[in-house]
Amino acid sequence: MIPIEKDRKDGPQPIEILARVAARMGEPDRAIAALQKLLSIPYEGALAANVPLSPALLRLDPMFDPLRNDPRFQKLVASSTPNNTKR
Repeated sequence: MIPIEKDRKDGPQPIEILARVAARMGEPDRAIAALQKLLSIPYEGALAANVPLSPALLRLDPMFDPLRNDPRFQKLVASSTPNNTKR
């Protein structure tokens, strides 16, 4: 595992994986905290296609269905522009 501080491309991958697992396991606090972190940093995405994690992806990705009714998640997906653009 590479820390975020040393590798902006791959370092955040464990945080995205944590967000996805926590969402599916019914741990919204952990999932949302991880998503907030990911949306605040430059990050290309852990998926095989390197799709950036963005509010648009969160709105569409069924992995996050368990979070849909949480006001904190709704606030994350309401943003129209991601904070994690490539730098």
